Amino acid sequence: MSKAEIRPIEWRGDARSGALRLLDQRLLPNSEVWLECRSAEQVAEAIRSMAVRGAPAIGVTAAYGMALAAAEGERLGLAERAMAEHLAKSRSLLAGTRPTAANLFWALERCSRCADASPTAEALLALARSIQEDEMESNRRMARYGAERVPHGAGVLTHCNAGALATGALGTALGVIREAHEQGKGIHVYVDETRPRLQGAKLTAWELSRLGIDYTLICDGAAAALMSKGRIQLCITGADRIAANGDTANKIGTYSVAVNASHHGIPFYVAAPRSTFDPAVADGSNIPIEERSRDEVSNCGDAQICPDPAAAYNPAFDVTPASLIRAIFTEAGEIAPVTKERIAEALGKR
Repeated sequence: MSKAEIRPIEWRGDARSGALRLLDQRLLPNSEVWLECRSAEQVAEAIRSMAVRGAPAIGVTAAYGMALAAAEGERLGLAERAMAEHLAKSRSLLAGTRPTAANLFWALERCSRCADASPTAEALLALARSIQEDEMESNRRMARYGAERVPHGAGVLTHCNAGALATGALGTALGVIREAHEQGKGIHVYVDETRPRLQGAKLTAWELSRLGIDYTLICDGAAAALMSKGRIQLCITGADRIAANGDTANKIGTYSVAVNASHHGIPFYVAAPRSTFDPAVADGSNIPIEERSRDEVSNCGDAQICPDPAAAYNPAFDVTPASLIRAIFTEAGEIAPVTKERIAEALGKR
């Protein structure tokens, strides 16, 4: 892998005996260690433990997990009915890993339709590869649309990580940032550390360093002060699920960024593929929000930073109302204003 190229999801070998390799994001930026998955169970654990994270990357990884499940069934010599039951069990296992990520369920639904027609490892591997290739192309297209909105010399704030690590491709929000950089716009990126798991500090800063893009790491609470000083001209994030009306679930703290941006008259943008939209969910109040362990808040690494009796509230995501989002960049173009009608139109495009 070249210094700038980041490919965190790789398949090695043929359909029946190959393996999925995942760059373990839990160990970045200090160590680049690859996990090798040979079963759907191992893939599910990688997603659940956040060795791989980011809604699009989770979808791609789950699709490869279904290919591994089919390969296991073929090695065991399962008959048609037993294979169908085995794949259904694997799908259920993978679906239970991260409830907020819409791309996970979108990818698994495509895998189910593929398995109904051809329940083979070869067919499911071809589908997983196609999903990853489509992700790369959609990222390129949304990056071009989004970069049009980035002024020369802009200070750009991003929250969490929405780059190659989060998509298995170019990146959504970081794809837009990368495109603006490559167009010579002279941008400077402000990276929220993103408590409690520090995806901004650990992952986004790592990606920007490899890409040679100027950035400054800030604590989450510094964003509003920077906005008030005129250092930030736009904010852009990814998304894990977008409701039919445009309400958007993303990493906890995103809503605060959007509120602060609105107060300071700064545009807040979202970049996400159409697979992140969930038209079956009317608005953000119906998006399931994953709650994670108290330890992620009470500890910093191995060190506990609060008294033992302290309770902790640790939702992994929050919901930004559509009214605070200036535009959503997708592979089909820009959605602005962000309304139910404009979203339905965008989802209907080919």
